[in-house]
Amino acid sequence: MTTGSDVILERMMALHPKVIDLTLDRVWRLLAALDNPQDRLPPVIHIAGTNGKGSTQAMIRAGLEAMGKTVHAYTSPHLARFHERIRLAGTLISEPQLTEVLDRCYAANNGESITYFEITTVAALLAFAETPADYTLLEVGLGGRLDATNVIGNPAVTIITPVDLDHQQFLGDTLAQIAGEKAGIIKRGVPCVVGPQHDEGLEVIERQAARLGAPLLAYGQQWHVGTEHGRLVYQDEKGLLDLPLPNLPGPHQIMNAGAVLAALRHLGADDAACEAAVTRAYWPARMQKLTEGALVDLAKPAELWLDGGHNPAAGIALADTLRQQPPRPTHLICGMLNTKDIGGYLRPLAAVADSLTAVSIPGEANTLPAEETERQALAAGMTATTADSVEDAIRAITARDPNARILICGSLYLAGHVLRTNG
Repeated sequence: MTTGSDVILERMMALHPKVIDLTLDRVWRLLAALDNPQDRLPPVIHIAGTNGKGSTQAMIRAGLEAMGKTVHAYTSPHLARFHERIRLAGTLISEPQLTEVLDRCYAANNGESITYFEITTVAALLAFAETPADYTLLEVGLGGRLDATNVIGNPAVTIITPVDLDHQQFLGDTLAQIAGEKAGIIKRGVPCVVGPQHDEGLEVIERQAARLGAPLLAYGQQWHVGTEHGRLVYQDEKGLLDLPLPNLPGPHQIMNAGAVLAALRHLGADDAACEAAVTRAYWPARMQKLTEGALVDLAKPAELWLDGGHNPAAGIALADTLRQQPPRPTHLICGMLNTKDIGGYLRPLAAVADSLTAVSIPGEANTLPAEETERQALAAGMTATTADSVEDAIRAITARDPNARILICGSLYLAGHVLRTNG
């Protein structure tokens, strides 16, 4: 069923010939036409980085809500419905609210050139400014310095999750260049929490923070995190926390949790809120086990898992996560965009996957053809084939290995298709 917001979002797609065109000029123009809602937000926590932004945001939200705080949250892309991008005071934006803010932004833009992400980000900021809450969580869409979210003059804290190679066509070819774009969210005098970084990336972040007099709370310096005896152990100048392991699976979530705890403790969170951040977060399509739905029924008795990671660092994290799972034959169903480093993503997975079935992402113009994904998987040393659809891939895998672990992976766009299909 087509909704009012669907119609407006479709119109917004036509306002600029490119999907991505990094500059802030159009955003500032539209914000000014709407009386600068970005200056009227509840205290902002601004999150940049290559991987882990969404998980980090989900954990911070869980921690703040455990303190009784109401929280706005902005994330992208969505998986099944656009409404997932905008959470108002803890609840996904309603269809009438979304239609109303989109309409106002479209009218205020007056037919001028602006990208879809820019105008929808302004709509989120407008909704946040007009709804009371205690905090606003803003996740960067791409990069940081020129991202449409980077219009907040004085956030409460900024966070930079691990920086790695991704989106090189927009952000630069080196880790230092990409880190420079992410460090663009650092603001004068505002504390910045920094997750684990490659040395060349950390140097750039440290330089930018020093230039702006922004105190750094960096992994390995101001805070430490790890595991001991099946528990998460975190330490900073305020002392030690001994917590359960994160409910979001994977060793990389230990590091994400560390950055979250550093931010929450800076904001005055108590130990109970810190534990809730680690144990109550929910973030779909990040090594998510699907437990019910049409595709789950099709796969039974095989397990069905879903992950939207799509760059080399995500491939490493996913392989590490699979190694921690109970032993079970693991078969990947993979679809990727043609803008991604597929070889870099697949190589770490070759050691932990019994096979890969390649699919094209349905309805996605920039999908990598299944045949090319298959070719790259074979080059990475995997057993690989293709299927016409996710459903066909599940049928073929369960026919030969009914008790498998099936992991659908490679793209958030594919993950969204799976969640819609599964129901």
